[in-house]
Amino acid sequence: MHHQIHRVTAVEQVGDFTLRVSFADGTAQTIDFSRILVGEIYGPLADPSYFRLVRLDPESHTITWPNGADFDPAHLHDWPSARDDFARLAQTWAAAHA
Repeated sequence: MHHQIHRVTAVEQVGDFTLRVSFADGTAQTIDFSRILVGEIYGPLADPSYFRLVRLDPESHTITWPNGADFDPAHLHDWPSARDDFARLAQTWAAAHA
């Protein structure tokens, strides 16, 4: 089975918890992360000032934050089909920390 390798080439914050993520194949996704900012790893990103610390990691070719939170570039690239799965996972993370 062949899986495409996706690389993030740029990231721009366009809303409180929304990023425009560009990829090496010339495509881009505008992603609202607000529904998944819970749990041990992604919870700290719910602070708007911390969310703004997003950076492009030149080695892993994805977005990352100082606490180590990151996302697989393939999930970001295919966000419309991954979004609901992440939202369901976030509900389990929130329940685990309640």
